[in-house]
Amino acid sequence: MTAVALYFDELQPFGPVSDLQSRLVQARHTGAIPDTVLFLEHKPVVTLGRRGRDRFLKLPSEEYARRGIELMTSPRGGDVTWHGPGQLVMYPVIKLGDREADTHGYLRNMEEIAIRTAADFDVKAFRREGKSGAWTEQGKLAAIGFRVSRWVTSHGMSFNVSPDLSGFDTIVPCGLEGEAVASLKSILGERCPSLSAARDALKTRFEEVCERPLEVFASCAPPAELAGFMNF
Repeated sequence: MTAVALYFDELQPFGPVSDLQSRLVQARHTGAIPDTVLFLEHKPVVTLGRRGRDRFLKLPSEEYARRGIELMTSPRGGDVTWHGPGQLVMYPVIKLGDREADTHGYLRNMEEIAIRTAADFDVKAFRREGKSGAWTEQGKLAAIGFRVSRWVTSHGMSFNVSPDLSGFDTIVPCGLEGEAVASLKSILGERCPSLSAARDALKTRFEEVCERPLEVFASCAPPAELAGFMNF
């Protein structure tokens, strides 16, 4: 089966998309679906991963609610992060192969995808020793937090295209005190690409690095083998 990219054009709530990934993981285990990569933006949400610590939340829960920001836990690795409009999220549900023989190899692949995508728009991004993600001189551009279940992945990467970065002011992003967060918009200004252009670049770089050509479908018109999972 050809690997599939699903493009979501509407803002998505975090909880239902997390549940969708859980169902897709089980289907991928049995071979009922091909490798599938979700590309989307979330409604404003702060998520805590498996290592997530409440002390990295800067506001009381009622203040997040007042600001229209959900608070959610996530089965991914990592600590606390923010998602919202203008941030491109990529969730691969793929069965790892020889090139991603372990979680460290998969992490490096995700970082490489982000670094190459940034370069497509003349932004120099790089790795930092002991810290995951893609970084720039202006701050962290892409955060990575994923889960692997019997060699099938879920969750993945958030890449800051043009979000309101003040969302990150409500947390200590990834539990890293004193580290700045950047976006293509904050670096490039008026030269910032559209979300659709960034999405296409991210998809292309995923295909290169993970060696999986992707057939693109709109989430509202998925291929037959995925259609039954999309009612959420």
